[in-house]
Amino acid sequence: MPSFGEKVIRFYRRLEFREQLPAGIRVINPFEDNRETMRIMSEFYRKFYNDNEKRHLILGINPGRFGAAVTGIPFTDTSRLQDYCGISYNGKPSYETSSVFVYEMINAFGGTPHFCRHFYINSMFPLAITKSTKDGKEVNYNYYDSPELKAITRTAIIENIRKQISLGTYTDTCICFGTGKNEKVLQELNSREKFFRQIIPLEHPRYIMQYKLKQKQAYIDKYLRVFETLI
Repeated sequence: MPSFGEKVIRFYRRLEFREQLPAGIRVINPFEDNRETMRIMSEFYRKFYNDNEKRHLILGINPGRFGAAVTGIPFTDTSRLQDYCGISYNGKPSYETSSVFVYEMINAFGGTPHFCRHFYINSMFPLAITKSTKDGKEVNYNYYDSPELKAITRTAIIENIRKQISLGTYTDTCICFGTGKNEKVLQELNSREKFFRQIIPLEHPRYIMQYKLKQKQAYIDKYLRVFETLI
């Protein structure tokens, strides 16, 4: 029987999205023709998920272009990958503000091995999305930022949640990163699809780091209180 980690690796190896996107929108699949990302992702899940225990599922929005779009691991930039996961990285360093918060929280919880023993993070839409600005730059974009993109990704999101559950996650409770639009979408889908008995929303790490930095410790404490009730 494949371990939890091997099932995650198989999920990412098969991950694709071929729908026609609105003008200026791009989906980044870091597992296509990128051996370094595939190596990092495989090493991470074999290191921290090499068993058949069930986990509590955490769903974010969609990966950032400097986090999982580089490392293949949600909320993990290259600095946190090396410092707190003990996995080497060969390439241009990346920094994601959400990753800073998540790993401060994970360290307060007891460290990466302890966190991964109980929790598994993915996203509603599991691939990074970017939008081209008028001056030609690419910026992070959310699956719900336009009605058109939200409609295009809906089927893929439903299929993705089903796949995350099939990996071996609990369905009594799902933690949602994002207390606004992401929670609204997940609650609406859950009312129709009956994925989970309960959804617990927490403020998104990016929101905390951007708008509530002075209260960061209070939010870490809030996360920990929720997590500790589930283990």
